[in-house]
Amino acid sequence: MMFSRRTALQLGTAALAAPMVLRAHDALASSGSVKVLAWQDYIQPNIAEKFEADTGIKLELTTFGSNDEAESTIRSAGGKGFDIVFPSITNAASYVDDMGNSYFAEVPADVDVANVIPSFLRDSAGLGGVHNGQQILLPFDWGTEGITLNRGVLPIADADLSFGDLFRAETVGKAAFRQKSVIMGVGLYLDATGEVPSNRMLDVYKSEDDARRVWGAVAAWLVARKEHFGAFWNNATEATSAFTEAGCVIGQTWDTTGLLLNRDNADFVYRAPKEGIITWLDSFGMLKQAPNPTQAVAFMNFMLQPEVGGMFANNTGYNSAVTGAADFASEEFKRQFNDVYTTDVLGNMWWWQADTPFFAPIRNEFVEIITNA
Repeated sequence: MMFSRRTALQLGTAALAAPMVLRAHDALASSGSVKVLAWQDYIQPNIAEKFEADTGIKLELTTFGSNDEAESTIRSAGGKGFDIVFPSITNAASYVDDMGNSYFAEVPADVDVANVIPSFLRDSAGLGGVHNGQQILLPFDWGTEGITLNRGVLPIADADLSFGDLFRAETVGKAAFRQKSVIMGVGLYLDATGEVPSNRMLDVYKSEDDARRVWGAVAAWLVARKEHFGAFWNNATEATSAFTEAGCVIGQTWDTTGLLLNRDNADFVYRAPKEGIITWLDSFGMLKQAPNPTQAVAFMNFMLQPEVGGMFANNTGYNSAVTGAADFASEEFKRQFNDVYTTDVLGNMWWWQADTPFFAPIRNEFVEIITNA
């Protein structure tokens, strides 16, 4: 584990004073607009309205539902058209042009980098946040992929829960997952059982041959159990709909899916499988060709305020990477965090690694096999 999630939540006692989003020399930022490309659920109305009210800057928001969608949008435009983008930090390599240059600029000196939890900033370098020695992406939030289940239908104890439970007899036609995620979760399960050794799925980053060996075996195992497939999802809305509309009773999901479902129906819970909960880190950064760089800095500093980090956590169920954000999180959010992230869970996290050049293309081949089964 690279840093403690519980420590991150409890760092509120060391909260920094909320920064002034606009300083005297930023007067030019108090007008104009900023163009932001973010995940669908990141910038909700209360945050957008507060940003515009506090800064006088118009927020022009475009949303995406997957990293592939965001990457395609930026690459097809040659790195133009937006000021700020919110990629998963491990996808940073997908924003590099044919000359080896990142579409992202070095983080401007007047961005409040010190408001990021120090260990997050430190560890971001090895996950994609640094390119050619320059910090180009800042940690913004983190979360996990585990198991959401309806305990009224599947009364599985926390200690016994496994990625393999997606394929129990009771889950035929009722399991939900994102194909590119389940191939990793089931891979962890098959490694733990010894059926497909993979060094806890780190072999898929090792070489093309290893990636094909491991993913080939995992995909074949999944296809042999395709009768369990209930719904595929690729974004937060689809993941929730798999349970509320498609009738799924279990799924490999992002944490926010289960946590938000739990707020409406206590039968739904989100928990960590014993093989290890899959953990991701999202980031944000400014494009080199940003049309509104001054406003972009104002937006970044606004989002790095502890109060806004708390609003974000309450809105989405994700965990902010801003120091002191926990002071502004709701009691319900803190309760759910403590229910999921026990000491044992925090000590058994599995991290998405920085993508290798062959990682995504080969994985996509096997995702297609699963999808078309």
